[in-house]
Amino acid sequence: MVREGIPFVLIPVVLAALLGVLGWWPLVVAFAAVALFMMYFFRDPQRTVPTGEGLIVSAADGRVTRIEEKGDTKLVSVFLSPLDVHINRSPITGIIKQIDYIPGRKMPATNDEASLVNERNSLLIEGVGITVTCTQIAGILARRIVCWPKTGDNLARGQKFGLIKFSSRTDLTMPSSVDLQVKVGDRVKGGETVIAKLH
Repeated sequence: MVREGIPFVLIPVVLAALLGVLGWWPLVVAFAAVALFMMYFFRDPQRTVPTGEGLIVSAADGRVTRIEEKGDTKLVSVFLSPLDVHINRSPITGIIKQIDYIPGRKMPATNDEASLVNERNSLLIEGVGITVTCTQIAGILARRIVCWPKTGDNLARGQKFGLIKFSSRTDLTMPSSVDLQVKVGDRVKGGETVIAKLH
């Protein structure tokens, strides 16, 4: 479990313990269930990052809801439900050239307009022969976007760089020259599923 989840687990555990002393068992069960869900939500599973040249992996767990080609870029959006792992991972090996945090709304992350109006955090990552932009987008239930590294830091392919608390979306913008390996409706795993390949 990631450290950001500890308060979300400890608070209902403490409340359940106090209510247990008072003998309020239905509430004890309810708060214990909340604690268990939070442990599940903030889980941090091991991932097998694929090796090989020119691979771009998914930055998040979830379902591909949008693929768009515009000009010289290709965009792949992944929607994360509250049941998905919410840790974000770097799609390529590279250096973070720029981080832009933009406060905004919290409309449903399944809406394509969320990429433009919702609270979001974009990382411009420059690798060998490719530059990608990975954007963390808050959804209707998301309360906070977390990003651990800073501009100038190096990331390895599949390395954890942050998370979005509760339902959210992650957009990956790549050069149009890449060969996509996914389609709308596909389930993907962050750091593990190959989203695209370089020529």
